[in-house]
Amino acid sequence: MPLRFRFRTPLPLLRSRPRSPTLSLTTRILLLVLLALAPALAIQGYNEVALRASRDAAVRADARATARDVAEDFAQVSDRMQQALDLISGDATVQAREPAACTAYLRRAAARLPHVLLIALTDPEGAVICDSAGAPAGSYSSRGRAYHRRALERGGYAVGGYAVGFQTRRPSIHFARAVHAGDSGGAPAGVLLAAVDLDWLSDHLEQALHQAETAITVTDRDGLIIARRPDEAAWIGRPIPPDRVAMLEAQGSDVRVAAGLDGRQRIIATAMPDGPLAGVRVVVGRDHATAFADIDAATRRGLVLIALGAALALAAALVAGRVFIRRPVERLLRTAAAWQAGDLAARTGLHGAAEFDRLGSKLDAMAATLQRSTAELRAEIQRGRALQAQQGTMLHELNHRVKNTLATVQALARQSRGSAEVLEARILALSKTHDLLTREDWSGAPLREVLESELGPYRTGGDQIRLDGPDVSLSPREVLALGLTVHELTTNAAKYGALSVREGRVRVAWSVAAGAAGERRLRLSWEERGGPPVRAPTRVGFGTRLIAGGVRRELAGTVDLAFEAEGLRCRLDVPLDPGLGAMLAPTG
Repeated sequence: MPLRFRFRTPLPLLRSRPRSPTLSLTTRILLLVLLALAPALAIQGYNEVALRASRDAAVRADARATARDVAEDFAQVSDRMQQALDLISGDATVQAREPAACTAYLRRAAARLPHVLLIALTDPEGAVICDSAGAPAGSYSSRGRAYHRRALERGGYAVGGYAVGFQTRRPSIHFARAVHAGDSGGAPAGVLLAAVDLDWLSDHLEQALHQAETAITVTDRDGLIIARRPDEAAWIGRPIPPDRVAMLEAQGSDVRVAAGLDGRQRIIATAMPDGPLAGVRVVVGRDHATAFADIDAATRRGLVLIALGAALALAAALVAGRVFIRRPVERLLRTAAAWQAGDLAARTGLHGAAEFDRLGSKLDAMAATLQRSTAELRAEIQRGRALQAQQGTMLHELNHRVKNTLATVQALARQSRGSAEVLEARILALSKTHDLLTREDWSGAPLREVLESELGPYRTGGDQIRLDGPDVSLSPREVLALGLTVHELTTNAAKYGALSVREGRVRVAWSVAAGAAGERRLRLSWEERGGPPVRAPTRVGFGTRLIAGGVRRELAGTVDLAFEAEGLRCRLDVPLDPGLGAMLAPTG
């Protein structure tokens, strides 16, 4: 944003230039707010398009699947009716075509099929022989029905379309089967038909709908509606309007958005069953408004929130413009006027990340280079002192650890005189322990890794060495002391104990428990079995003193060594450092 400075005594150069027309501060703020809202509007539009495209694909797939499900349910109804007619046609009373016995049997059969309005047997000419309603023989004829003709022509099963029953006077759909006398394969001796209630059919097919506000329409071969939900009473038996028929024929198996029979915008899918139901059309329409209701509501909420946000942003921008723009500009003008009058000690006092703050800081820097350099120098000196103190602390810690290590090596050397191999092995064990600590930046190491470091080279497969215990993290002091202890036990077992023979077994078990004072204590047990017979030593060797001294002196723990005949047993009980003890809760 261009700035204009007003001086009491304008320079000739500035006075000679014509002023260009500029926008007011309020107008600029409004434009900036609208520009800031542009990404929000773009994101809202993108989300709207993406959500609607995703929902449209899902609804179209659901409509197509629902149409297939309704068609499959209708085909199952046809299959069940075919099975029922096959069973009924084989009865002796139907085969004999004796009116009284046949009527009684068909009445019983119809009673077991509540959705069937009428079951009737006609001769090849269509005259009724008997039916479940008890109509007299020859009282009506189905000769003019298309299903009667198709059943005779095919000599098998056929499905009719919309019809009003001669006997029931109710809208129904007929399922017919040609009846042959006995096992003969000649011309049919009659037609057995069943009239199914269309209201029941609409209710049954409605069960396949996945979503509310979904409409189904089923038409027969002649385009008459035989099942409809909703408004079935107004549409059953009526033909679909010609424009709708043309639309459905052009649609084929595609899914499209169009007005339904009830005038509501719907996502329409069509399915065409085959077999006996060839020519039947199943139309499923998902209500478009219902399918996108939640997206529409979210869009309205988003637009309302954006409008509210815009209003609040404009109000806040106007207030903030006065505070964060006009006031800094006036302060810059006053400071510039003071500089023009020769007062170089004047400061704008602006500091921060905003544009005016940065401009004020730069202007102040021109008059305060020395002060700023001095402050930076002082800060650099303080940082150097902090680094020097940190370096001293690290050197002190390193010196302490080196002294401890050298003292341990010195003790090992004194006690291992005359045996360079033993000294080398003990120093190597100490080196392994240092390697573990180095990998963990001397913050500690897991107990299991300390054990594996010493016992790993003696593993020969099987269960010769067994380690049982929870995950426990040890401090560096505990790692060093326990590492040497485990080394001495392992070396002794390899030379004289269980690890010196293939049949020997070593089991190391440990747990973490709460001590009497509430501290966490590590209880470790070393047991050897299957090795050479053990005899108690006549004198206390350095290894025994190293184990006992390291645990008692370094860790303030207790050691129990038992030289049992079947194998050495060693039990340790040491307190763990707070914060670096067991990773698990106390287990015993």
